[in-house]
Amino acid sequence: MSTILLIIIGVIVIAALWGVGIYNRLVTLRNQVKNAWSQIDVQLQRRYDLIPNLIETVKGYMAYEKGTLEAVINARNQAASARASLEKSGGPTDEGSLKALASAEASLTGSLGKLFALSENYPELKASENMKILQEELASTENKIAFSRQAYNDQAMTYNTEQQTAPTVFVAQLFGHHPVDLYEVQDQEAKKAVKVSF
Repeated sequence: MSTILLIIIGVIVIAALWGVGIYNRLVTLRNQVKNAWSQIDVQLQRRYDLIPNLIETVKGYMAYEKGTLEAVINARNQAASARASLEKSGGPTDEGSLKALASAEASLTGSLGKLFALSENYPELKASENMKILQEELASTENKIAFSRQAYNDQAMTYNTEQQTAPTVFVAQLFGHHPVDLYEVQDQEAKKAVKVSF
């Protein structure tokens, strides 16, 4: 009887250690997703901070393009609001939380593209050193955002895959882990390149 009891205790201990290992792996992956999101968040804030400077730079040159400037400002404010809502809802690991931000960001990217396309019609603006610097800063930030999105999606995919494989799926459900959204642009119009004509 004592041998059977020792075997049962051994099986229980092994099962418990196995469960703890799976749980720890899920927590690690979830934290990596949150870290990847924070990298996107930093770049988005940098972008939001650059846009008012861009608007101030072009305002004097593009007096007749008031609608375009207002569209950029409104898109920036909507994107910032969607980002704040995402943070309040628990971050990227909250189900469905990235869709509104992705849509707002796509709108902002489109508005900025139109602004840069229109700026080509203003030779003094094109020659402005401030405009050149801001365009370079925004282009650099856009590249960093794209890289951060890719890193986030890689981490999210790893986390989601781990949760959906057996036997982890049972532990994931037990402790409330659920798949996170990938950072994807849903609006097909936003995926199209901005047309620029000279």
